[in-house]
Amino acid sequence: MWSCPKCGASYFTAKTMHEIERIKALRKSLAVKRSVAVVAYEAADASTAGLSVPA
Repeated sequence: MWSCPKCGASYFTAKTMHEIERIKALRKSLAVKRSVAVVAYEAADASTAGLSVPA
């Protein structure tokens, strides 16, 4: 990414834009599925968690 030192505008080079477009076009074939562990949290009631609750 390039940034103009005078105005601060940012842009990608043509080469970078072509690579982004290539990846977007081939994303299904380039992607690798990965399993990720996820933990579910439940909200705790402040009165049972030992926290002070403003009146």
